[in-house]
Amino acid sequence: MLNVEDIRKDFPILSREVNGKPLVYFDNAATSQTPQQVIDAIVDYYSNYNANIHRGVHTLSQEATDLYEQARQKIQAHFNAKHSYEIIFTSGTTHSINLVANGFSALLKKGDEIIVSALEHHSNIVPWQMLCERTGATLKVIPMNDDGELVMSEYDKLLSKNTKLVFTNHISNALGTINPIEYIIAKAHEVGAAVLIDGAQACPHIKPDVQDLDVDFYVASAHKMCGPTGMGMLYGKEEWLNKLPPYQGGGEMIAEVSFEKTTYADLPHKFEAGTPNIAGGIVFGTAIDYMNAIGFDAIAKYENELLEYGTQKLLEIEGLKIYGTSQHKTSVLSFNLEGIHPYDVGSILDKLGIAVRTGHHCAQPIMDYYKIPGTIRASFAFYNTKAEIDALVEGVKKAKMMLS
Repeated sequence: MLNVEDIRKDFPILSREVNGKPLVYFDNAATSQTPQQVIDAIVDYYSNYNANIHRGVHTLSQEATDLYEQARQKIQAHFNAKHSYEIIFTSGTTHSINLVANGFSALLKKGDEIIVSALEHHSNIVPWQMLCERTGATLKVIPMNDDGELVMSEYDKLLSKNTKLVFTNHISNALGTINPIEYIIAKAHEVGAAVLIDGAQACPHIKPDVQDLDVDFYVASAHKMCGPTGMGMLYGKEEWLNKLPPYQGGGEMIAEVSFEKTTYADLPHKFEAGTPNIAGGIVFGTAIDYMNAIGFDAIAKYENELLEYGTQKLLEIEGLKIYGTSQHKTSVLSFNLEGIHPYDVGSILDKLGIAVRTGHHCAQPIMDYYKIPGTIRASFAFYNTKAEIDALVEGVKKAKMMLS
């Protein structure tokens, strides 16, 4: 059982006011808040270890390198990767996806097919469209239904000997739907296709096991997991990472350089050109330690309680419709009030100190499917409370009264 009041004390921002009201932060799907333990780790790095890594013989450089590589090992253990060098540090999920898409430019040709889902964030759509433009490959889409679920029978029909890659998110950022990625991965492998799973929305709620999933690539961002912005990771099976060419050229990613020829470094450095976000990498490990200390089973159980409570309370408001009604979903509620634009509701909620996200959530095809301009999205984390949900419900009622 989570002691939520004690956990909330770890997050300094949760004690502040917005517009004279206590902050209610329900935009966790966009970015989570940062506990003091992670903030302290950032300060500790810059106060005591700040130096470039992998290159120096001096003590600070060696200490910073050790901390950075220890963080890689923490992330390897968390995701159960077979080798630490299968974890590539990136600036975030978008960078990770683009790294893979760029690499496959050399592996695809006209007539090849790649599959994405209708539930994707733009960052898991646009790079693949760009890849198709470069290679002549064809992009196909797994359709969705009214509950916000992928239609697996249609996915089966899309697969063929021409399918080379399949991409889907683990959890929809716009609707909270948990996708059947085990099935998606297994079926793709039957036709010899590789699979990339966008785990940005899953990793705050679920502890993925990449070996158990048998996934080829898995990507995530630290800032969704109580860590810093500008930091993420790409997991890739060793054999796939060895097939892909480097994404960027520069320092660190080389073995030897001459004006005639350059040879590339071994994994993971082949994909990590230039000075990285050293502090970000180190404290990504700190954030994972923090969340594991709380426990992902306890987090999932509590967040499901918040989801059920919030669903029940919001649906008591006449004219309110929730989008994304899958039985398998996480703590995201996307909704609208009949006849009222979501932006207007979000603006009133902000005046009450309640932070929600409004708009298409970088998932415009989902909104087009429902024929709506966007939704109001309240996304809950393990440090939120039922009392905050009550404040949201009262705020929505007030917005409805003012705007109707």
